[in-house]
Amino acid sequence: MDINFPLILVTLTALTGAVWLVDRFYLAPKRDPETPVHWSIEATAPFFPVLLVVLIVRSFLIEPFQIPSGSMIPTLLVGDFILVNKYAYGLRLPVTGTKIAEIGEPQRGDIMVFYPPGDDRYFIKRVIGLPGDEVRVVDNRLFVNGEEMPQKIVEGAGYSRDRGAKIVYENLYGVEHLVRKQVPPGPYGANYYKVVPEGHYFMMGDNRDNSQDSRAWGTVPEENIVGKAFAIWMHWEKMLSVPSFDRVGRIQ
Repeated sequence: MDINFPLILVTLTALTGAVWLVDRFYLAPKRDPETPVHWSIEATAPFFPVLLVVLIVRSFLIEPFQIPSGSMIPTLLVGDFILVNKYAYGLRLPVTGTKIAEIGEPQRGDIMVFYPPGDDRYFIKRVIGLPGDEVRVVDNRLFVNGEEMPQKIVEGAGYSRDRGAKIVYENLYGVEHLVRKQVPPGPYGANYYKVVPEGHYFMMGDNRDNSQDSRAWGTVPEENIVGKAFAIWMHWEKMLSVPSFDRVGRIQ
């Protein structure tokens, strides 16, 4: 199980904040200027403002993530460090995920971070289907509401040596993005059909035949949304390697 960093951050902020408040408004006014501050206060209270800023930025503005798997190849690679907009789909409280302000809703083609049903790990996939949409996969071709999403082979990419895959441009209702497809299609590229329930979203990886997504574990409820991925700021695949900034830029 992944470490629950939001819970740890909230707990540390609350503890240091309590010490800071007690010291500033109760102990400090009574303290003799010649008396040294107790070590426990010196070791905790000064961290409160820093932790509070980190909590606010991470919970309501921008949060960094690292891509751990190849399910979004070729758009995102293993080792990409990305930035996620935490307010694009509404402001949510840390830990509980309760929405406290409506701002926007996911759109087809968005790359979204979320929790899949029955899992507490972060996943990242592309929004394919909105509530009420009919999503169908036929021989690695994607249909949304009965309309086939056009695909065009990327010139020069052709077939890769990695298990006979090809790279194509897919146009998802005006959102052009790269997709990796196996030839012949793998099990996830086989025929599939689903009507997206209200309040849910259908997610798929751009590495279509190597992505556990809504075809495997179902649609994502709205309350499981974390945010919208919008930029790559670093690539660092191995700890002993040198970080690269060649991939820095907006995510398509």
